[in-house]
Amino acid sequence: MKIAPPNRDYIIQIVCYLYILLFVYAAVSKLLDFENFQAQLGQSPLLSAFAGWVSWIVPVTELVLSIVLLIKPLRLIALFASYLLMVMFSAYIFIILHYSEFVPCSCGGILEKMTWQQHLAFNLVFCFLAIVALTISPENTPHHSNPRKKWAVLASLVFGTTVAICIMTFLFLQSENIVHAQNNFVRRFPPHVYDKNASLNLKYRDYYFAGATDSIVFLGNYSSPLSILALDYNLKVLGNYKVTLDDYKFPFRSTQIRIAAPYFYLADGTVPCIFKGKISDWKATILTTNGTYFSTFVPVDTTKIAFRGKSSESGENILGTIATGPNHYNVKTSQKLLQKQIDGIFDTDGMLHYNPKLKSLIYLYYYRNQFVVADQNLNLIRRGNTIDTTSHAKIRISELHNGDRKLSAPPNFANKFSATAGNHLYVNSGLRGRFESAVQWKETAVIDVYDIAKKTYSYSLPVYPVNNEKLHAIYATEKRLFFLIDNAIVAYTLNEENQPRH
Repeated sequence: MKIAPPNRDYIIQIVCYLYILLFVYAAVSKLLDFENFQAQLGQSPLLSAFAGWVSWIVPVTELVLSIVLLIKPLRLIALFASYLLMVMFSAYIFIILHYSEFVPCSCGGILEKMTWQQHLAFNLVFCFLAIVALTISPENTPHHSNPRKKWAVLASLVFGTTVAICIMTFLFLQSENIVHAQNNFVRRFPPHVYDKNASLNLKYRDYYFAGATDSIVFLGNYSSPLSILALDYNLKVLGNYKVTLDDYKFPFRSTQIRIAAPYFYLADGTVPCIFKGKISDWKATILTTNGTYFSTFVPVDTTKIAFRGKSSESGENILGTIATGPNHYNVKTSQKLLQKQIDGIFDTDGMLHYNPKLKSLIYLYYYRNQFVVADQNLNLIRRGNTIDTTSHAKIRISELHNGDRKLSAPPNFANKFSATAGNHLYVNSGLRGRFESAVQWKETAVIDVYDIAKKTYSYSLPVYPVNNEKLHAIYATEKRLFFLIDNAIVAYTLNEENQPRH
């Protein structure tokens, strides 16, 4: 179908003006709310690793193209570039819908009310308009030039489309690798990975997580060291139990209870002493008072616990195990698992866990982005990193006149609380990530999830406060997360349909 020259010019002008209107509006919207736009890119499953420079390049490119589209001699070049940019936007949405770990909430600017499918259709309409304008342009018709030129234009469109799609695919693959394996402190918050399903007012804030079975979670109480509260996974109270000991003569100062069903351990590393009993009757019998002091411990199996103590030679923190049985008692320590940076005490302070599925001990430092994975015999499996960039502990230590050492300034927590279950390590970070909303960071506690088996960062989730207080303890099972927040316990359930896939 032939189109008269005046009509061709009119159509091309309309297409150019539509692109100008779209680009100017989109660019100005991004720049006026730049922090939010950058935060949105930081949450993108496709561009989060490149959010820093992409957040500037996109609006600047849109504004430059808007200006060049007004210059008639350069109009076709600008229109071709606009078409390629819209193809890249379309490829971005297509990849998100079909290949990304999760589909984020649609948001932003003129397309705020559209679904991702509607976004894609909108972009494809603009791609089609650009193709029409380029193919009917007087410079590309047989009447004004060689007939082969029109085929050259079509070939250029095909080639340009292919390159644009390849660029977006490359960015997607690179971003996936960077975020999960080489993360530069960019968090991803896929929606509804865990959903809050229950909460219970405990009335007091003195509870801590002692452990769990397949259907029951147990809470110890700092103010009442021999008390155990049992809740089902929906936080219904099953019982409030009292531990009885076969010997009360010890000067208890720091009693801890840990569950390793069907047994429980009660220990005080300052005495030191270890009791063991069954959760069926909560009666505990003394295992040892051997002189091995420790500050924290976790059960490994029915005959062994792991602990963090201090070296008798250097006074620095070390990890060890105590194996007990009817006719034997064995203490083993490792001087090499914990790595000294400053003093070997405060700088190696952290949290000790045992993961039954992986049969591994996990030690997470408080003040740096590192954790240690070791087997039950204290052999190093690997050293891992959390996604923040604090590789060296930022603490200040003062030595008192009596030789004691104390922190002389509030420490910079890289990792505040943690838990492990299945293949995962859950970490409540003390640091705000790149491109994150300052408002959300102040209002929520962030849990970063790591896949220990795959050695990757998986995703993050926000946990909302209770009575304006953030969480102060975490416990995990394979499909549930429990949080102590102020004087309440809150349960979150894994939503398997929304689990990120990577």
